[in-house]
Parts: sequence; C-alpha cells; structure tokens
Amino acid sequence: MRFSYNWLKEYISGKLPDAKKLGDILMFHSFEVEGVEKIGKDWILDIDVLPNRAHDCLSHIGIAREAVAILGLRLKMPLATPKEDKNLKIRDLVRAEVEETEDCPRYGAIYLKDVQIKDSPGWLKERLKALGLQPINNIVDATNYIMLETGQPLHAFDADKIGKQIFVRRAGKGEDIKTLDKEKKAFALDENMLVIADLRKPVAIAGIKGGEETGIDKNTKNIVVEAANFNPILIRKTSQKLKLKTDASWRFENGIDPNLISFSLDRVAYFLQKVAGGKLACGKVDIYPKKILPKKIKLETDYVGRLLGFEISKAQCIKILTSLGFICNDAGPKHILVECPTRRIDVVASEDLVEEIGRVIGYKNIQSAFPKVAITPPKINEEFFWQNNAKKIMKELGFCEAYNQSFIGEKEKEDFQWPLKNLLEIENPISSLNKFLRPSLCFGLLGNVKENLKNYNEVKLFEIGSVFQNQKVKEKKMAAGILAKKGKKNEGFFELKGVVEELLNDLGIMDIWFDDAKAIPNNSITNLWQEQHIAEIKTNGKEIGFLGEVSFNLLDVLSIKERVFMFELDFEKIIKLANQDSEYKSIVFHPPVFRDLAIIAPSGTKTADILNVIESVGGKIVKDVDLFDVYSGVEVGEGKENLAFHIIYQDENKTLTSREVDQAHKKIIEELEKNPEWEIRK
Repeated sequence: MRFSYNWLKEYISGKLPDAKKLGDILMFHSFEVEGVEKIGKDWILDIDVLPNRAHDCLSHIGIAREAVAILGLRLKMPLATPKEDKNLKIRDLVRAEVEETEDCPRYGAIYLKDVQIKDSPGWLKERLKALGLQPINNIVDATNYIMLETGQPLHAFDADKIGKQIFVRRAGKGEDIKTLDKEKKAFALDENMLVIADLRKPVAIAGIKGGEETGIDKNTKNIVVEAANFNPILIRKTSQKLKLKTDASWRFENGIDPNLISFSLDRVAYFLQKVAGGKLACGKVDIYPKKILPKKIKLETDYVGRLLGFEISKAQCIKILTSLGFICNDAGPKHILVECPTRRIDVVASEDLVEEIGRVIGYKNIQSAFPKVAITPPKINEEFFWQNNAKKIMKELGFCEAYNQSFIGEKEKEDFQWPLKNLLEIENPISSLNKFLRPSLCFGLLGNVKENLKNYNEVKLFEIGSVFQNQKVKEKKMAAGILAKKGKKNEGFFELKGVVEELLNDLGIMDIWFDDAKAIPNNSITNLWQEQHIAEIKTNGKEIGFLGEVSFNLLDVLSIKERVFMFELDFEKIIKLANQDSEYKSIVFHPPVFRDLAIIAPSGTKTADILNVIESVGGKIVKDVDLFDVYSGVEVGEGKENLAFHIIYQDENKTLTSREVDQAHKKIIEELEKNPEWEIRK
C-alpha cells in the first residue's frame, strides 16, 4: 500500500527522519518497505502490510503509530469534532436494521443536510492521485480520504434516493445490482452475499462497492454516510465470486476493529463540513449488540527476558507497550496487566506482547547468546536402543538387513507344515497371499535366500521384527540371521555360531553356550532344522534362541540347492539381558603362541565335547580355541570328519617358552587320544 510521507508527518509530534530513513526504520522494526518515490513535493512510501497487521496498519494513523513507538515520539490524532445541528435528529431522518449480527457486528451512519457537491480542493486531489485513487467529487473524495487515514471504509449515499430505511441483509434469489464503475456492469447476486438495501432493492454490495442508483451526483443535497463492520469471510467469498476487489473489500477481508466506527464517523463528518459544508444531524445510527471489549493479558517481565534472550526491565516493557497504545497496570513486582486496544486483533497471548517489545527494540540490537537451559538427556527407549545396536553389529559383521512383510499365505503354511492351531488368521485379508500373520522370521528370510542365490554366490541376511503366535494373540520381537554360500559345508554352522557369539557379546551378554536342542521352540516348526545340526542358545541357564542348519527336505520344497544355516533369537529376552557397561581388562603385553590340532572323529561328533577337553586340560594358558575347518571325504574314511582347530596359548604374567607350550599341547593330545573314537592327525 502507498503512504504519503507529508501526510504521516501531520500525525507525529516531533522531528521525523527523512522519507528514506523512515523507510529503513520501518523495514527493521515493522514492515517491508518496497520502495520510496518522490512525487511532486511529497515522498510516497510503498509499504507491504501483511495480513496479520492489516486490521490496524492499512491506514496512515496506523503507520504513524508504529513510527512514534519506534522513534520515541508522540502521536497527534486529527480533529474529529463536527458541529451538530440541534434542529436535526438522526432518528427522524434515517433508520437501519441489521438482519443478522454475525454478518454485520456493527453498523453506523450519520446524516448531513444541504451539502455542496463540487470538486475537491487541489491538495486533496493531488494527495489521492499520489496514493492511486482517482478524485471524483468532494463527498466521495472525503470518504476515501478518511479511509486512507483511519483504515475504516466509508460509503456516502444520496439520502433522498435511499429513503429513510436502510436494511443490512442477505441478497435474495434473482436480485442484481449495477455498481458505481466505468463499465456500469450489473452483478447477479445470491443468498450467500450481503447487501445494503432500501425498502425495494439492494443499493450496495456490503463491504465492496456502492450501487449506481443511490450514488452522489451534482444534484445531491442530503447524504447518509455509513461505516460498518462486516464478516471478513463473507466479504472475501463475495469478492472472489463476483471477481470484484476494492480498497474497502481488501480491508474488510483482513478484519477491522468494530470500535473504529465511532471515531471514523466523527472524523468524516468534521472533514465533510470543511470541504462540503452541510448541517450534521444530532446523534448517529449505531447498531452494536455485542460490544467488543479490550483483552487483558498478564505479562511476566522475566518471561520477556527469557524469550528474547536478554534482560529487560519492567519499566522498559511498560514504556514500549504504552507507546504502542497498550494500557499497562502494575500487577506485582514482576508482572504487568496489559490491556490491549481492540484494534490489535493479532495480540492474543503474552508471546505476542513479547514480540511487540522485541521488534520495537529491534531484533538487530539483540545480542546473540547461548540459551541457559538444563540439558537433560531423554529417557532411553530400550527397544529402539538395543535394536539399533544389534543392527549396527550385524552390518559390521557383513550381514545385510532384510525387511519382509508380516503376512504369509496358504502356500507358506503348506510348505513349512505349520500347524493351523498355532497360526493367527486375519479376518479380512487383503488377498490369499496375506491370510495369516507370520509366526516366525524364517519365512521371509528363506524366500530372500532363494531369490538372492540366483545372482550371488553368498547370501548373509538378518532381520529384526515382530512375529505373532496364536496364544492369546501374542506379538513378540525376534531377531534372526541366515547364511548361505554355494559350496559351503558344515563350516557354515560354526561361522554363524561365531556371529551369534559376537552379536551377544557386543550387546553385553557374555555367559553364552550352545546346548543340545532337546525341544523345538514354540515359534519354530518341526521340519525347519536338519536333525543333529541344531543347537539351543543359552545364557544364565535360560534358552534365548536356536541355531542350526535348515532341513534339506524344506530346502527341496523351496527349490533351494545350497546348504542354509540360520539362527533365531528372542529379542525381548535379549533386551532384558543386554548391558551397556563394559568390564575393563588390562592389556596383555606378552605375545600369544599358536598351535593347530586336527582330529578325525565320527560324523556328528559334538564340537563342544572336544572343546571341553582342550580347555580343561590346557588350563589358564589356553586363551581361545577356534574351529577353522571341517572336512569329510575318502581320505578320512566313510562316516568320519576331520575337525581342525586353532589353539591360542598366552599367559597374562609372562612370556611363554616353547617348552611350556609344547608340554601343554602334548597333555591335550594325550587326553584326547583316550577317546577311542578320536584320532589325532600328526
């Protein structure tokens, strides 16, 4: 919107900076100033007033109020003291009736008799032209001038044409109106549009434009000037539907203070008497059933400082708010009771008041500082925390994460021979492929292996997700890993065993061992594991999962040709056992010594039996034993396997000699040879 610098000066008491400087000041404290242009002896400021301040700053008084608050000057309001003619009573000359107060919360009007219609004074025409309005005559120009001054749209009717009765109502079906414009266009109205009407027909589109029939012309003697407050939503919808946008509709769409009407009518009456003469009838038409009262907000001065980031005194807060037109009352040592003027529709909370204080001070004047807050770590979500840790560990071990659906179909049920009583069936499945909720992670992972082996020689996948069991509709979080490699034999079992150990150790679970699987777990199926190639994973004497080789029969059903190894862990148990605390162990500076040992044993021999002998005989100096190769073939005999172990010897207190290591190694061999089924390869 365009604003006159010379006009603004009329409302300000004190020295005002030049127009360009004023534009910069407003830019940093209130609004974006898009340009400053000199026209004749005046400067025009093009200010972008946003909708949140349109209700009080689409006016010269509003911008002047902003300037005096920022510059510490004083606002000088224009005169609004018209002279009334005691012989004329408004109630005898004009009456109004509002059909619905929600459409029109307030309606006001004044009556002037014997006005003189003529051209406006030169200064008035020049000012209107500079601000983008075309001068028409002194009456219309006066109403436009006061609108630009106060922000309240006004409209003048020829009183003799409109009659004594005015109605504010919705338009009737089939009504139309020809407005005051160059095209003399008639607009079709409907019942969703608000109009000003006389006894017979609409005479104006409320809040947008007046009608041609009651317009001011050279023969007009008596006028009625209205000032109203309309529903913003109603005005906007009407404006959009009619494709008719005016200065008045723009203001009404953004909301206007109903309490502005009294001053605006007094001001326009005073101004009209100066430029058009006339006698003003005593009183006003004023329909205002639900009066809008000022809001009161209690403001804590310490809160102002906390929000802005620097200390500010109570006196300074009061000074700034008072300069903006707020009324401040003491409410205690650190509190102010602030009464907000009704024109400030945007101020509804203490934060809005803090914003007012901050922008008047100037955001550029606020020094940046780190906030003073107590940094409290959030409460850890145990499930997410350990789940993310487990995923990270598995990825570092070379496994890729899989995301599979939580549903299985009739085909999976048949392939895996899962008992129907243990399946949770969905009442309204999307399709037959999604008939049941998955009771295990093995369904998806084996499907992943089948597809990936078509393109890769090795597949290493893991998944952490929910499974569902038909035992009181139980949902459980599980973790599973799967390993398949073309040409891989029994060593896949031991490789996956090492993965499980590393995963659990990194999660803080140390006491792990692998026991005979005496029972098939509830969340598994009878034909999942290869007989004799399954182990129960335990810690603290409790089972937490299973590790094994997938059954050859199941692999045939699924058309998987390679050997597949898999583990499945109860992740809910793992969360309870997991521990972030790490036990410190001093660094051993004495070097380790390595020895290899190969044993020919019957197929199906438990590795744990051999390991128990090695560790018990070797004692403390045996730090670790790893199975690194399993071989079966003609060279070792039918029904036998060659198991190769790395044995690491190390003493924490001294460097072991070759003699000491040889003696310990010899004892281990002698003890192993006591088993007639085991043969040590030398």
